[in-house]
Amino acid sequence: MPSDTASLFAQHRGSLIAYAARIVGSRVQAEDVVQEAWLKLRLAEEQRTVLEPVAYLYRLVRNLAIDTRRKLSREVGRGQADDSAHGIADETPSAERAAAAKDELRLVLEALAALPERTQIAVRMNRIEGMTLQEVANHLDLSVTRTFTIIAEGVAHCDRWRARAVAAAAGAK
Repeated sequence: MPSDTASLFAQHRGSLIAYAARIVGSRVQAEDVVQEAWLKLRLAEEQRTVLEPVAYLYRLVRNLAIDTRRKLSREVGRGQADDSAHGIADETPSAERAAAAKDELRLVLEALAALPERTQIAVRMNRIEGMTLQEVANHLDLSVTRTFTIIAEGVAHCDRWRARAVAAAAGAK
């Protein structure tokens, strides 16, 4: 990815997060949306030239934020339906959900273990411990932009690892 695109992203990151936050109603969710948009931009640029990267980023952020808001609305609606139908929603996961969650965690931990130590730390601090990019950047003595890139690469690696494992499991059946 051209470094000018990375600096362009860093320049617009704050306004992209603010834009997404207005749509999804949460800064934390907005940061996830913007990070996903960054990954999609990087993939798009690997496959072809993006002529208007800023416009493309805003369009990606808008679409992803709308999708996130819809998903959150559906989840809230399901939770309210559960509450009204049964008095209180059962927060205990089923045995199948618990097993699936354990498998998912195992895959993520395997994927993380295959990454460089700094990337492991960055992903864990941000995605698991919930620390902000600035907090992670300060801890690792990196810029926020570099920290964001490291986390995005780590998350993408984990997603690819999980997809390969799921495909392998499906092929084995």
